[in-house]
Amino acid sequence: MICEIISVGTELLLGNIINTNAQYLSQKISELGFDVYYHSVVGDNMERLIEQIKLSRSRADIIITTGGLGPTDDDITKSGLCSALGIDLVLHKESLEKINSYFSKTGKEMPDINIRQAYIPSGGKIIENNNGSAPGVIYEDKKNIFILLPGPPGEMKPMFDKNVFPYLKDKSNSIIESKTLKVVGIGESSLQVMLQDLLDNQTNPTIALYAKVGEVHVRVTAKTDKKSEADYIINKMIERIKDILGDNIYGYDDDTLEGTINKLLKKNKKSIAIAESCTGGLVSDRLTNISGASDSYINGIVSYNNEAKIKILRVKEDTINKHGAVSKETAAEMAAGVKDISKTDIGLSITGIAGPDGGTAEKPIGLCYIGLAFKNDVYTYEFYFNGNRIKIKSNASTKALDILRRFLINLP
Repeated sequence: MICEIISVGTELLLGNIINTNAQYLSQKISELGFDVYYHSVVGDNMERLIEQIKLSRSRADIIITTGGLGPTDDDITKSGLCSALGIDLVLHKESLEKINSYFSKTGKEMPDINIRQAYIPSGGKIIENNNGSAPGVIYEDKKNIFILLPGPPGEMKPMFDKNVFPYLKDKSNSIIESKTLKVVGIGESSLQVMLQDLLDNQTNPTIALYAKVGEVHVRVTAKTDKKSEADYIINKMIERIKDILGDNIYGYDDDTLEGTINKLLKKNKKSIAIAESCTGGLVSDRLTNISGASDSYINGIVSYNNEAKIKILRVKEDTINKHGAVSKETAAEMAAGVKDISKTDIGLSITGIAGPDGGTAEKPIGLCYIGLAFKNDVYTYEFYFNGNRIKIKSNASTKALDILRRFLINLP
Protein backbone atom coordinates (compact mmCIF):
# COMPACT_ATOMS: atom_id res chain seq x y z
CA MET A 1 0.00 0.00 0.00
CA ILE A 2 1.11 3.55 -0.73
CA CYS A 3 1.07 6.18 1.99
CA GLU A 4 1.31 9.97 1.80
CA ILE A 5 1.93 12.40 4.63
CA ILE A 6 0.35 15.85 4.59
CA SER A 7 1.72 18.30 7.15
CA VAL A 8 -0.63 21.21 7.76
CA GLY A 9 0.57 24.57 9.05
CA THR A 10 1.85 27.84 7.67
CA GLU A 11 4.57 27.82 10.34
CA LEU A 12 6.14 24.85 8.53
CA LEU A 13 6.24 26.68 5.21
CA LEU A 14 7.78 29.74 6.86
CA GLY A 15 10.47 27.60 8.47
CA ASN A 16 9.47 28.63 11.98
CA ILE A 17 9.49 24.98 13.08
CA ILE A 18 11.19 21.87 11.72
CA ASN A 19 8.92 19.17 10.34
CA THR A 20 10.06 16.32 12.57
CA ASN A 21 6.62 14.68 12.39
CA ALA A 22 7.04 13.69 8.74
CA GLN A 23 10.43 12.14 9.43
CA TYR A 24 9.09 10.17 12.38
CA LEU A 25 6.02 8.93 10.52
CA SER A 26 8.03 7.87 7.46
CA GLN A 27 10.32 5.76 9.61
CA LYS A 28 7.40 4.10 11.38
CA ILE A 29 5.42 3.53 8.20
CA SER A 30 8.44 1.93 6.53
CA GLU A 31 8.65 -0.52 9.43
CA LEU A 32 5.12 -1.61 8.54
CA GLY A 33 6.05 -2.36 4.94
CA PHE A 34 4.15 0.52 3.35
CA ASP A 35 5.70 2.73 0.70
CA VAL A 36 5.90 6.49 1.27
CA TYR A 37 6.09 8.25 -2.10
CA TYR A 38 5.22 11.82 -1.15
CA HIS A 39 5.52 14.33 1.68
CA SER A 40 3.32 17.39 1.26
CA VAL A 41 3.20 20.59 3.30
CA VAL A 42 0.17 22.89 3.11
CA GLY A 43 -0.38 26.20 4.85
CA ASP A 44 -3.51 27.18 6.75
CA ASN A 45 -5.49 27.79 3.57
CA MET A 46 -8.73 25.89 2.98
CA GLU A 47 -8.66 25.99 -0.81
CA ARG A 48 -5.10 24.65 -1.06
CA LEU A 49 -5.74 22.01 1.60
CA ILE A 50 -8.78 20.68 -0.26
CA GLU A 51 -6.79 20.62 -3.49
CA GLN A 52 -3.96 18.71 -1.77
CA ILE A 53 -6.30 16.13 -0.23
CA LYS A 54 -7.87 15.43 -3.60
CA LEU A 55 -4.44 15.06 -5.20
CA SER A 56 -3.15 12.82 -2.41
CA ARG A 57 -6.13 10.45 -2.53
CA SER A 58 -5.62 10.01 -6.26
CA ARG A 59 -2.10 8.61 -5.76
CA ALA A 60 -2.04 7.07 -2.28
CA ASP A 61 -4.04 4.49 -0.34
CA ILE A 62 -3.35 5.90 3.10
CA ILE A 63 -3.21 9.64 3.80
CA ILE A 64 -1.90 10.79 7.16
CA THR A 65 -2.24 14.43 8.16
CA THR A 66 -0.54 16.17 11.07
CA GLY A 67 -1.61 19.51 12.48
CA GLY A 68 -4.68 21.65 12.10
CA LEU A 69 -6.79 19.91 14.78
CA GLY A 70 -6.76 22.76 17.30
CA PRO A 71 -9.64 25.07 18.25
CA THR A 72 -8.71 28.23 16.34
CA ASP A 73 -9.83 29.51 12.94
CA ASP A 74 -6.61 28.39 11.25
CA ASP A 75 -7.14 24.76 12.36
CA ILE A 76 -8.84 23.56 9.20
CA THR A 77 -7.80 19.94 8.66
CA LYS A 78 -11.11 18.26 9.57
CA SER A 79 -13.15 20.84 7.66
CA GLY A 80 -10.85 20.52 4.68
CA LEU A 81 -11.20 16.74 4.61
CA CYS A 82 -14.99 16.93 4.82
CA SER A 83 -15.12 19.49 2.00
CA ALA A 84 -12.81 17.40 -0.18
CA LEU A 85 -14.84 14.23 0.37
CA GLY A 86 -18.30 15.79 0.49
CA ILE A 87 -19.14 14.60 4.00
CA ASP A 88 -20.37 16.37 7.14
CA LEU A 89 -18.71 17.33 10.40
CA VAL A 90 -20.67 15.97 13.35
CA LEU A 91 -20.37 16.46 17.10
CA HIS A 92 -18.83 13.55 18.98
CA LYS A 93 -20.29 13.89 22.47
CA GLU A 94 -17.82 11.57 24.21
CA SER A 95 -14.92 13.61 22.85
CA LEU A 96 -16.55 16.81 24.07
CA GLU A 97 -16.81 15.33 27.56
CA LYS A 98 -13.15 14.27 27.50
CA ILE A 99 -12.00 17.68 26.31
CA ASN A 100 -14.03 19.29 29.07
CA SER A 101 -12.50 16.86 31.57
CA TYR A 102 -9.02 17.66 30.24
CA PHE A 103 -9.48 21.32 31.14
CA SER A 104 -11.08 20.50 34.49
CA LYS A 105 -8.00 18.52 35.53
CA THR A 106 -5.88 21.60 34.93
CA GLY A 107 -8.25 23.69 37.05
CA LYS A 108 -9.49 25.69 34.07
CA GLU A 109 -12.86 26.11 32.43
CA MET A 110 -13.04 24.93 28.83
CA PRO A 111 -13.34 27.87 26.40
CA ASP A 112 -16.31 27.57 24.05
CA ILE A 113 -13.93 27.65 21.11
CA ASN A 114 -12.61 24.19 22.08
CA ILE A 115 -15.97 22.63 21.23
CA ARG A 116 -14.71 22.64 17.64
CA GLN A 117 -12.22 19.93 18.56
CA ALA A 118 -15.08 17.52 19.34
CA TYR A 119 -16.42 17.66 15.78
CA ILE A 120 -15.29 14.84 13.51
CA PRO A 121 -16.02 13.68 9.95
CA SER A 122 -19.26 11.71 9.87
CA GLY A 123 -18.43 8.01 10.11
CA GLY A 124 -14.97 8.64 11.52
CA LYS A 125 -13.41 6.86 14.50
CA ILE A 126 -11.85 8.77 17.36
CA ILE A 127 -8.21 8.28 18.36
CA GLU A 128 -7.87 9.27 22.00
CA ASN A 129 -5.32 11.91 22.91
CA ASN A 130 -3.89 11.28 26.36
CA ASN A 131 -1.44 14.16 26.09
CA GLY A 132 -3.58 17.03 24.84
CA SER A 133 -7.08 18.20 24.07
CA ALA A 134 -7.33 17.43 20.33
CA PRO A 135 -8.41 13.86 19.49
CA GLY A 136 -7.23 12.22 16.30
CA VAL A 137 -9.50 10.68 13.70
CA ILE A 138 -9.48 7.67 11.40
CA TYR A 139 -11.83 7.85 8.44
CA GLU A 140 -12.19 5.11 5.84
CA ASP A 141 -14.09 5.12 2.58
CA LYS A 142 -14.06 2.62 -0.29
CA LYS A 143 -10.89 4.12 -1.77
CA ASN A 144 -8.73 5.54 1.01
CA ILE A 145 -7.85 5.57 4.67
CA PHE A 146 -7.43 9.01 6.24
CA ILE A 147 -5.64 9.38 9.57
CA LEU A 148 -5.75 12.81 11.18
CA LEU A 149 -3.17 13.43 13.91
CA PRO A 150 -2.36 16.51 16.02
CA GLY A 151 0.68 18.63 15.21
CA PRO A 152 2.60 18.79 18.52
CA PRO A 153 5.10 15.87 18.47
CA GLY A 154 4.45 15.20 22.15
CA GLU A 155 0.85 14.40 21.25
CA MET A 156 1.31 12.93 17.77
CA LYS A 157 4.01 10.37 18.53
CA PRO A 158 2.36 8.57 21.47
CA MET A 159 -0.98 8.64 19.64
CA PHE A 160 0.56 7.03 16.59
CA ASP A 161 2.55 4.45 18.54
CA LYS A 162 -0.30 3.35 20.79
CA ASN A 163 -3.24 3.44 18.39
CA VAL A 164 -2.31 4.00 14.75
CA PHE A 165 0.68 1.67 14.45
CA PRO A 166 -1.29 -1.43 15.60
CA TYR A 167 -4.23 -0.39 13.39
CA LEU A 168 -2.00 -0.16 10.29
CA LYS A 169 -0.07 -3.30 11.20
CA ASP A 170 -3.26 -5.32 10.80
CA LYS A 171 -3.50 -4.04 7.23
CA SER A 172 0.09 -4.82 6.27
CA ASN A 173 1.17 -8.08 4.67
CA SER A 174 4.85 -7.19 4.36
CA ILE A 175 7.65 -5.58 6.35
CA ILE A 176 10.54 -3.31 5.47
CA GLU A 177 13.84 -3.80 7.29
CA SER A 178 16.92 -1.60 6.93
CA LYS A 179 20.49 -1.62 8.17
CA THR A 180 22.90 1.27 7.77
CA LEU A 181 26.63 0.89 7.26
CA LYS A 182 28.69 3.91 8.32
CA VAL A 183 31.69 4.67 6.16
CA VAL A 184 34.56 7.09 6.79
CA GLY A 185 37.58 7.95 4.68
CA ILE A 186 35.77 7.72 1.32
CA GLY A 187 33.72 10.48 -0.31
CA GLU A 188 30.23 9.84 -1.69
CA SER A 189 31.26 9.91 -5.36
CA SER A 190 34.20 7.55 -4.80
CA LEU A 191 32.00 5.27 -2.75
CA GLN A 192 29.45 5.11 -5.56
CA VAL A 193 32.16 4.08 -8.01
CA MET A 194 33.29 1.31 -5.66
CA LEU A 195 29.73 0.01 -5.25
CA GLN A 196 28.56 0.72 -8.82
CA ASP A 197 28.03 -2.93 -9.78
CA LEU A 198 25.87 -3.52 -6.73
CA LEU A 199 23.92 -0.30 -7.32
CA ASP A 200 23.31 -1.11 -10.98
CA ASN A 201 21.97 -4.59 -10.22
CA GLN A 202 20.00 -3.92 -7.05
CA THR A 203 16.47 -5.27 -6.73
CA ASN A 204 15.71 -6.54 -3.25
CA PRO A 205 17.46 -5.38 -1.14
CA THR A 206 17.98 -1.82 -2.32
CA ILE A 207 21.09 0.26 -1.60
CA ALA A 208 21.11 4.02 -0.98
CA LEU A 209 24.03 6.37 -0.23
CA TYR A 210 23.68 9.36 2.09
CA ALA A 211 26.43 11.95 2.42
CA LYS A 212 26.99 13.21 5.96
CA VAL A 213 29.54 15.59 7.43
CA GLY A 214 32.85 13.78 7.15
CA GLU A 215 31.33 10.39 6.37
CA VAL A 216 28.86 8.53 4.15
CA HIS A 217 26.06 6.18 5.18
CA VAL A 218 25.01 3.18 3.10
CA ARG A 219 21.48 2.00 3.81
CA VAL A 220 20.49 -1.52 2.77
CA THR A 221 16.72 -2.11 2.74
CA ALA A 222 14.76 -5.31 2.18
CA LYS A 223 11.02 -5.77 1.75
CA THR A 224 9.55 -9.20 2.50
CA ASP A 225 6.74 -10.79 4.43
CA LYS A 226 9.00 -12.24 7.14
CA LYS A 227 11.56 -10.49 9.33
CA SER A 228 13.90 -13.49 9.26
CA GLU A 229 13.94 -13.43 5.46
CA ALA A 230 14.57 -9.66 5.41
CA ASP A 231 17.47 -10.06 7.84
CA TYR A 232 18.97 -12.82 5.68
CA ILE A 233 18.73 -10.75 2.50
CA ILE A 234 20.24 -7.69 4.18
CA ASN A 235 23.10 -9.54 5.84
CA LYS A 236 23.99 -11.28 2.58
CA MET A 237 24.31 -7.90 0.83
CA ILE A 238 26.24 -6.40 3.74
CA GLU A 239 28.84 -9.15 3.43
CA ARG A 240 29.33 -8.22 -0.24
CA ILE A 241 29.70 -4.54 0.68
CA LYS A 242 32.16 -5.37 3.45
CA ASP A 243 34.31 -7.30 0.96
CA ILE A 244 34.56 -4.11 -1.09
CA LEU A 245 34.89 -1.46 1.62
CA GLY A 246 36.77 -3.33 4.35
CA ASP A 247 38.00 -1.14 7.22
CA ASN A 248 36.36 1.94 5.71
CA ILE A 249 33.22 0.73 7.50
CA TYR A 250 33.44 1.87 11.11
CA GLY A 251 30.02 0.82 12.37
CA TYR A 252 26.32 0.22 11.83
CA ASP A 253 22.99 1.94 12.55
CA ASP A 254 23.39 3.96 15.78
CA ASP A 255 27.17 3.56 16.05
CA THR A 256 29.29 6.70 16.13
CA LEU A 257 32.93 7.08 15.15
CA GLU A 258 33.89 8.19 18.64
CA GLY A 259 31.93 5.32 20.19
CA THR A 260 33.76 2.82 18.00
CA ILE A 261 37.11 4.33 19.00
CA ASN A 262 36.32 4.13 22.69
CA LYS A 263 35.53 0.43 22.29
CA LEU A 264 38.79 -0.13 20.43
CA LEU A 265 40.79 1.70 23.10
CA LYS A 266 39.26 -0.50 25.81
CA LYS A 267 39.69 -3.66 23.74
CA ASN A 268 43.38 -2.89 23.20
CA LYS A 269 43.79 -1.62 26.76
CA LYS A 270 45.35 1.62 25.55
CA SER A 271 45.18 5.10 27.03
CA ILE A 272 45.24 8.31 25.04
CA ALA A 273 45.86 12.04 25.40
CA ILE A 274 44.99 14.67 22.80
CA ALA A 275 46.79 17.88 21.81
CA GLU A 276 44.75 20.22 19.61
CA SER A 277 45.33 23.55 17.99
CA CYS A 278 43.02 24.44 15.07
CA THR A 279 40.19 22.16 16.25
CA GLY A 280 40.04 23.90 19.62
CA GLY A 281 39.20 20.79 21.65
CA LEU A 282 36.67 19.30 19.22
CA VAL A 283 38.40 15.91 19.07
CA SER A 284 38.41 15.64 22.85
CA ASP A 285 34.82 16.81 23.00
CA ARG A 286 33.71 14.08 20.64
CA LEU A 287 35.62 11.34 22.44
CA THR A 288 34.23 12.39 25.82
CA ASN A 289 30.66 12.40 24.53
CA ILE A 290 30.77 8.65 25.14
CA SER A 291 29.94 7.33 28.60
CA GLY A 292 32.90 5.51 30.10
CA ALA A 293 35.47 7.40 28.00
CA SER A 294 37.50 8.10 31.13
CA ASP A 295 38.66 4.47 31.13
CA SER A 296 40.95 5.31 28.20
CA TYR A 297 40.89 9.07 27.68
CA ILE A 298 43.28 10.73 30.13
CA ASN A 299 43.32 14.37 29.13
CA GLY A 300 43.27 16.88 26.31
CA ILE A 301 45.28 20.07 25.84
CA VAL A 302 44.20 22.93 23.58
CA SER A 303 47.51 24.58 22.73
CA TYR A 304 46.13 27.31 20.54
CA ASN A 305 49.10 29.67 20.35
CA ASN A 306 52.77 28.99 19.92
CA GLU A 307 53.67 29.77 23.54
CA ALA A 308 51.32 27.06 24.78
CA LYS A 309 52.82 24.55 22.36
CA ILE A 310 56.30 25.36 23.61
CA LYS A 311 55.67 25.67 27.35
CA ILE A 312 53.03 22.98 27.85
CA LEU A 313 53.66 20.41 25.12
CA ARG A 314 57.45 20.87 24.98
CA VAL A 315 57.48 21.64 21.28
CA LYS A 316 60.92 23.07 20.46
CA GLU A 317 60.90 26.80 19.74
CA ASP A 318 63.38 26.14 16.95
CA THR A 319 60.88 23.71 15.34
CA ILE A 320 58.19 26.39 15.17
CA ASN A 321 60.63 29.06 13.99
CA LYS A 322 62.00 26.80 11.26
CA HIS A 323 58.88 24.91 10.08
CA GLY A 324 55.95 26.89 11.50
CA ALA A 325 53.18 25.99 13.91
CA VAL A 326 51.32 24.31 11.06
CA SER A 327 53.79 21.65 9.97
CA LYS A 328 54.37 17.93 10.24
CA GLU A 329 57.32 18.58 12.52
CA THR A 330 55.21 20.54 15.00
CA ALA A 331 52.41 17.98 14.83
CA ALA A 332 54.91 15.23 15.62
CA GLU A 333 56.32 17.04 18.65
CA MET A 334 52.82 17.90 19.88
CA ALA A 335 51.79 14.23 19.76
CA ALA A 336 54.96 13.02 21.47
CA GLY A 337 54.77 15.81 24.03
CA VAL A 338 51.19 15.19 25.11
CA LYS A 339 51.88 11.45 25.35
CA ASP A 340 54.94 11.95 27.52
CA ILE A 341 53.53 14.52 29.92
CA SER A 342 50.24 12.58 30.26
CA LYS A 343 52.02 9.22 30.55
CA THR A 344 49.62 7.58 28.08
CA ASP A 345 50.11 4.86 25.48
CA ILE A 346 49.06 7.09 22.59
CA GLY A 347 49.37 10.79 21.86
CA LEU A 348 47.23 12.33 19.11
CA SER A 349 47.74 15.86 17.81
CA ILE A 350 46.26 18.20 15.24
CA THR A 351 47.38 21.59 13.98
CA GLY A 352 46.16 23.52 10.97
CA ILE A 353 44.67 26.64 9.40
CA ALA A 354 40.90 26.77 9.78
CA GLY A 355 40.52 30.23 8.21
CA PRO A 356 39.05 32.43 7.00
CA ASP A 357 42.31 34.30 7.67
CA GLY A 358 45.89 33.10 8.04
CA GLY A 359 46.35 31.21 4.81
CA THR A 360 49.23 31.75 2.38
CA ALA A 361 50.12 30.42 -1.04
CA GLU A 362 52.51 28.01 0.63
CA LYS A 363 50.15 27.06 3.45
CA PRO A 364 46.57 27.62 2.33
CA ILE A 365 43.42 27.65 4.43
CA GLY A 366 42.37 24.08 5.15
CA LEU A 367 45.90 22.70 5.53
CA CYS A 368 46.10 20.39 8.55
CA TYR A 369 48.70 18.09 10.04
CA ILE A 370 47.85 15.20 12.33
CA GLY A 371 50.36 13.43 14.53
CA LEU A 372 50.13 10.08 16.33
CA ALA A 373 52.74 8.99 18.84
CA PHE A 374 53.01 5.40 20.06
CA LYS A 375 55.94 3.96 21.99
CA ASN A 376 59.03 5.45 20.31
CA ASP A 377 57.39 6.07 16.95
CA VAL A 378 55.60 9.16 15.67
CA TYR A 379 53.49 9.18 12.50
CA THR A 380 52.40 12.35 10.73
CA TYR A 381 49.72 12.96 8.10
CA GLU A 382 48.99 15.94 5.85
CA PHE A 383 45.51 16.91 4.63
CA TYR A 384 43.70 19.75 2.89
CA PHE A 385 40.07 20.40 3.79
CA ASN A 386 37.60 22.60 1.92
CA GLY A 387 34.80 24.73 3.31
CA ASN A 388 34.31 27.37 5.98
CA ARG A 389 35.94 27.43 9.40
CA ILE A 390 33.32 25.21 11.06
CA LYS A 391 33.43 22.61 8.28
CA ILE A 392 37.24 22.49 8.26
CA LYS A 393 37.32 21.96 12.02
CA SER A 394 34.68 19.25 11.81
CA ASN A 395 36.34 17.38 8.94
CA ALA A 396 39.76 17.68 10.58
CA SER A 397 38.44 16.19 13.82
CA THR A 398 36.82 13.32 11.90
CA LYS A 399 40.06 12.61 10.02
CA ALA A 400 42.07 12.59 13.26
CA LEU A 401 39.61 10.17 14.84
CA ASP A 402 39.67 7.94 11.77
CA ILE A 403 43.46 7.82 11.80
CA LEU A 404 43.28 6.75 15.43
CA ARG A 405 40.62 4.13 14.63
CA ARG A 406 42.64 2.56 11.82
CA PHE A 407 45.75 2.53 13.98
CA LEU A 408 43.90 0.70 16.76
CA ILE A 409 42.43 -1.84 14.33
CA ASN A 410 45.88 -2.74 13.05
CA LEU A 411 47.59 -3.01 16.44
CA PRO A 412 49.10 -6.48 16.95
